[in-house]
Amino acid sequence: MALFLFILLIAVVFGFVGALVKGLLWLLVIGAVLFIAALVFGGVRLGRSRGARR
Repeated sequence: MALFLFILLIAVVFGFVGALVKGLLWLLVIGAVLFIAALVFGGVRLGRSRGARR
């Protein structure tokens, strides 16, 4: 869970900096990719932990 939150935090920071600083659009793209990866990673872990309880 800590890794998920860390990746999510990094994605938000990259996205914020990329949106504010002109010419650093690539940081916004990296932030978006990290955000999506964190959601997928969190979903997989959540699904795996729910499946183990059944």
